[in-house]
Amino acid sequence: MLYAVVDIETTGNGPKGQKITEISALIFDGKKIVDEFTSLVNPEQNIPAFITSLTGITNAMVRNAPKFFEIAKKVAEITENTIFVAHNVNFDYNIIHAEFKSLGFDFKRKKLCTIRLTRKIIPGLPSYSLGNICTAENIPINGRHRAKGDAEATAELLRRLIERDDNFTINSFLNPKSRQATLPPLLDKIVIDNLPETFGVYYFKNLAKEIIYVGKANNIKQRVISHFYDKKKKEQTMCLETADISFTKTGSELLALLLESSEIKHLYPKFNRAQRKSAEAVGLFSYEDQKGIIHLAYNRLKLAPNAILKYYSISECRKHLETLCATYELCPKYCHLQTNVSSCFHYQLKECKGVCCDKERVEDYNKRVREAIASVGLGAENLVLKETGRNTDEIGFALILDGIYKGIGYVAAQKAEELKNPEDYQFFVEPKKDNRDIQRIIASYLRKQAKLKATADGEISI
Repeated sequence: MLYAVVDIETTGNGPKGQKITEISALIFDGKKIVDEFTSLVNPEQNIPAFITSLTGITNAMVRNAPKFFEIAKKVAEITENTIFVAHNVNFDYNIIHAEFKSLGFDFKRKKLCTIRLTRKIIPGLPSYSLGNICTAENIPINGRHRAKGDAEATAELLRRLIERDDNFTINSFLNPKSRQATLPPLLDKIVIDNLPETFGVYYFKNLAKEIIYVGKANNIKQRVISHFYDKKKKEQTMCLETADISFTKTGSELLALLLESSEIKHLYPKFNRAQRKSAEAVGLFSYEDQKGIIHLAYNRLKLAPNAILKYYSISECRKHLETLCATYELCPKYCHLQTNVSSCFHYQLKECKGVCCDKERVEDYNKRVREAIASVGLGAENLVLKETGRNTDEIGFALILDGIYKGIGYVAAQKAEELKNPEDYQFFVEPKKDNRDIQRIIASYLRKQAKLKATADGEISI
């Protein structure tokens, strides 16, 4: 078996913008180096100063060096029929693969990661960076952060790992059914093997056991693995930091969505951006004036009585109100979008039916306002949204009392038959905070359920 022990230096401009400045490929038979190719590479872009200070490679050094397309054939030939080996193999492999792809060539080699291999064969080291492993193993590096120096050190590390591989770890890593080469270097394969293929929430953790990402899935194992194949910079950075993964089964997609949203706001993970907002400043509410006209209004959350919906900003609230106005043909004056006017401007444009100038009956207008409210809020209802439990002997549920989300919970199926009122479920609920995202999730769920029921009723009636 031949190994191509590879190391590259790059311009460091992120996964998509990174270009190779130096490459070294050492062909290793398990005991000694039998062939070699090392070259500086003209990246056809500027090398940043901080990269030069790290590697010592300057713009002047690569100015007359061959461009990658000029050495591509040699790289392809020397690595053919070998195992592609590198310290954090996905980094080097993906960049080389991208260079070949830009030339219209599909570069494919079996991969082996010496970080993952060292973690398996030499467990318990405080760090698995190449420098720290070489210090621990007394492996000299002749030219740190230069391609040949790092490649030679990696080859020597591989030789020692082969000598100590009493449990045939390398063979298991090279098994086509093993995902070892694609897993994050800090993550043990057994963690992935133990993930369930069911609904739930999963937690990515770093070496310090800090939760850095929370996600929900209909199939936890498949969703987690999909992160490792994602080429986005954020995903790659997150996966490189991931050292452990835990999970919570939920039994259904709705309960997974609700738990994920609550956990993100509670834990504030560094790689969750979409739902990290926690402060909600504005509330949408309704009231009836002396003429009997129902107003939609907004105010600071503390001053919004029985808020229908909560928002993170006034601009978000106004934008949503404008959408409701257009959808349900409401009057901007009575939605508090136009103030100090006797009749709204939209009536002149025929976008308001004229309740503001006595051209429409109050009853007709109020009917549409109620429809608008029903479309976005949960009203003042008491609801138990019953879902599949984590096993066949229980049910899962989300509880809403007086229109306020209380949390999710699980109860034995037999016990659930004894619970007659929504209030009875309070004793089995795990309390969670209500917020705009939770209300959105539940409202969307209720709309889908209503559509399914309408479809079923239509089919039955035919």
